[in-house]
Amino acid sequence: MTTPPASAHTWKFFRTGGLDQVSLESGADLLALEHLDQELWVALSCPVKGLELDEKTLALIDRDGDGRIAVPDIIAAVKWAAARLRDSGQLLQGADALPLAAIAEASPEGAVLLGSARQILSRLGRPDAVAITVAEASDTARIFAANPLNGDGIIPPEATEDPALQALIKDIIAAGGGTARSSGVTGVTVTAIDKFFSEMAGYVAWAEKSATKEIAILGDATGAACRAVQAVRAKVEDYFARCRLAAFDSRATAALNRSEAEYLTIAAADMKLSADEVRGFPLAKIDAGGVLPLFAGVNPAWAPALAALHEQAVAPVLGNGHTSLTAKEWAELNARLAPYETWLGSKDGAAVEKLGLPRMKEILAGNGRAALAALVERDQALQPGFKAMSDVERLARYHRDLRTLLHNFVNFADFYSRDRSATFQAGTLFLDSRSTELCIRVNGVSPLAAMSRMYIAYCNCIPAGGGAPMTIAACFTQGDSDFLFVGRNGIFYDRQGRVWYAVITSISENPISIRQAFWAPYKKFLRMIEEQIAKRAAAADAASNSKLASAAEQTVATDPTKPPPPPKKFDLALVTGIGVALGAIGTFLATVFAKFVDLPAWQLPLILLGLILVISLPSMFIAALKLRQRILGPILEGNGWAINGRVKINIPFGAALTRVATMPPGARRSLEDPYEDREAARRKRRWIILLVVLALTAAASWIRWDHNRKGHYFWQPAPAAEPAIPPEAPPPPAP
Repeated sequence: MTTPPASAHTWKFFRTGGLDQVSLESGADLLALEHLDQELWVALSCPVKGLELDEKTLALIDRDGDGRIAVPDIIAAVKWAAARLRDSGQLLQGADALPLAAIAEASPEGAVLLGSARQILSRLGRPDAVAITVAEASDTARIFAANPLNGDGIIPPEATEDPALQALIKDIIAAGGGTARSSGVTGVTVTAIDKFFSEMAGYVAWAEKSATKEIAILGDATGAACRAVQAVRAKVEDYFARCRLAAFDSRATAALNRSEAEYLTIAAADMKLSADEVRGFPLAKIDAGGVLPLFAGVNPAWAPALAALHEQAVAPVLGNGHTSLTAKEWAELNARLAPYETWLGSKDGAAVEKLGLPRMKEILAGNGRAALAALVERDQALQPGFKAMSDVERLARYHRDLRTLLHNFVNFADFYSRDRSATFQAGTLFLDSRSTELCIRVNGVSPLAAMSRMYIAYCNCIPAGGGAPMTIAACFTQGDSDFLFVGRNGIFYDRQGRVWYAVITSISENPISIRQAFWAPYKKFLRMIEEQIAKRAAAADAASNSKLASAAEQTVATDPTKPPPPPKKFDLALVTGIGVALGAIGTFLATVFAKFVDLPAWQLPLILLGLILVISLPSMFIAALKLRQRILGPILEGNGWAINGRVKINIPFGAALTRVATMPPGARRSLEDPYEDREAARRKRRWIILLVVLALTAAASWIRWDHNRKGHYFWQPAPAAEPAIPPEAPPPPAP
């Protein structure tokens, strides 16, 4: 299918949660995604792991394998699937079974893929099936295992019936050139074959050089002679160096032969037959002559090595009569063996050495390499067909999962849906008589999460029956936070229904509801009173204990012969100050009461309501602002997402995400409590009755006082004033 140009496509948007999101309703919408401005995508990237979506599908979409899916990856996946389907709108169905009729047989890619799908179904015993599921398409491992050559570039020994060729493949694998298939079968690749034959040819050429007399001066015994020299080379060089120093200055001879104290220390312990205690000492006694004996008077720890040196190197090269070595003879011996050592250091093909030189020559002389090349060629010819089998699985996965990914990436339709859950919603947490569905799997506490303006409880979840734990961020969007604290336990159910034991480990506090904000000042005031009472009680208890201790000390330390201290004088100034303060307080209260009783009775409830609003309105206003600013992005950002749109969670939507415990419809409730504290209930009723009586008495007293003061009740109109007497008319004038 061809992609429509950007100007030819008309987009449709829907508004949910205060966010305009693009609607994906047809294949034309999918094909035009590459022309949709990325500013209008809700997300720009998401992680491959931690989502409620098949990780294998996400790994197929992640082209560069960096563990994250970006916008170009989504567009490429849609294009790939659309090129192999008759109608790309099939991707929006989200069905597990891919109908064979939906594959575009007219296109070259679709024709090969359709043939592979039918081949898979035929090998699975369902040749007449009209659709293939993801599970069936994923069963290609069994099909591949049944075919020694399947186009993957790996040639196992079972790919041929020739025993000699099978042995050659096993030799290549033994030399370190094996590659395992997903089914577990090990074979060889073209790279391994070329490397094997190259190393083998190099080793054979290297080995053939040893036959020359310039290198192998002793024939096959040259190697043993070289090893005998190498075993003692460092100690012999040390011996001759010490002798040269002794020849330079005889005073150094004693120090070069080690001190007597060192021998005394060794002699004090039990010595072994090998005399390893003196292994660090010189090979023989140091003198200015510089002649190294090979048998008599040598260091016991090195006697076997020196005897081997004489037998394998000195006698064959210098003559059997040499029972000692001078520095010149030692240099000659090393020079005679130097070509062999140089040749030994240039050895090539160490990986194939264990095959042995005869086996290598046999392989190089045979036609094994040509036979392997023929197998590789046959395998490459099968590559398109078997690759198409992998493409069948890929298309089946896209047909099932791409719809879910698009509705959690291009838009968040699943998140705002009433019957679906977003891919980042891990499950449901039950805790504190509530259940919240907005639970996101996270790596840990993120500082960005506080910017979401949501109340977040981070919980450590352990699966029932044991297993690896995980951390979730549970967002509470309804109720209050009075009994949400670190250490509380709950039960978490993941999307597969598995049970996890959850415990709160950290909390990011924000308002949960307007109702909680209304009562917050009063609860805070009561907590402050409780804290002050507790502090005062603790201080009083400490002061009382201090006074008792002080009194006890004074009682013990009092001198009976000493007169008691005079009593303290009464401070009249203090009494006067207290009286003035009480008078001022009384005057203030009287003024307030006088102003209060002058108000009409209908204004009293309004004043009470005003006081409540003055106390609660600021808290409610701040909570309302934060509740209107709740967004999901910061929580997802801390878990690897790149959220482009402001995914808001308003109050109605938040109430849908968190449910508070309510009785089911039609449930019957009994108020009989066998463990009710009846005495406390009676005291409570008495207090209520007493308060009501006091309120009525106060109201009646105030009404009576108001009547006596004004001469009428507040509900009666004031008596009408008597009409004023008009002034008398002036008498008429005299005629």
